[in-house]
Amino acid sequence: MTGSALLALVALATVFGAHGLSRARWTWRTPRIAIGLWQALGLGWGVATIGTLLGVALLPYQRGIASGLPSMVSDNAARLDAVHMAALLAAVALTFVLLTMLATAVFRVVRARRRHRALLALVARGDSAAPDALVLDHPGAAAYCVPGVRSSKVVVSAGTLALLDDKELAAVLAHERAHARERHDLVLLPFYSLRQVFPQIRLVGRCLDAVELLIEMAADDRARRHRPAKELATALLRFAAARPGPAPSGTLGVAAADDIPVLARVNRLLRPEPQPRRIRFAATLAIPVLVAVPALLWALPL
Repeated sequence: MTGSALLALVALATVFGAHGLSRARWTWRTPRIAIGLWQALGLGWGVATIGTLLGVALLPYQRGIASGLPSMVSDNAARLDAVHMAALLAAVALTFVLLTMLATAVFRVVRARRRHRALLALVARGDSAAPDALVLDHPGAAAYCVPGVRSSKVVVSAGTLALLDDKELAAVLAHERAHARERHDLVLLPFYSLRQVFPQIRLVGRCLDAVELLIEMAADDRARRHRPAKELATALLRFAAARPGPAPSGTLGVAAADDIPVLARVNRLLRPEPQPRRIRFAATLAIPVLVAVPALLWALPL
């Protein structure tokens, strides 16, 4: 089987893999590994799909993608007919769109954070009840992290200070600091940009929802290293009951108003289930395989 056909199979397999992973529940037991698996699936899909289009375009050269591209450039694509040229243009267009939308997502997030930081400098204050955090004088429940390259800001509202006791507040602050330390915002950016490219495809939306829930669970796990799980679980339930609004653009909030994800997080905090070693090993092994296989297929003959 030729390299382009194998790349097409890999691209199709990543789509089916994303469909299955978006509905999986075993990922909740090891969210960090699952996040790595999602990232590998996304990268593998991109490399395989673009490689498939390039493979079709370079069939007249019969030298593989890695070797065929220099040959095509050297003879100005003289061997390509209309079909192969269309495949080449599709590969270039897909690459351009994916990279452009990713750059656009980065620009929008950076701009939103800059504006929000400027706003915080005007209206936020410090409070001994929330050390190393900024407090907004707002009656609603809110707690979120504003990630940054040099420093990150954790923000809570006055309504949150009234809603939670000291222990619950400490657990929430630990959760938000976990987002900042692990740079979960960078994990989400490619999935946000992919949704912008394919807004009508439901699978893309389910993938983003799954990754968003996993990063919240990963932050929960890091927070309970420092605080008892019951404190964070109670805080999540209080937030859910208060029906908080969405976190500002470019930030990561502790909880949304959706009941099902919150209950899933509370259940795993109070009744953690260990991941079987075989599943943990298989998922960990799959991450480099999903990235390496499509890249290696670029070197195979077409």
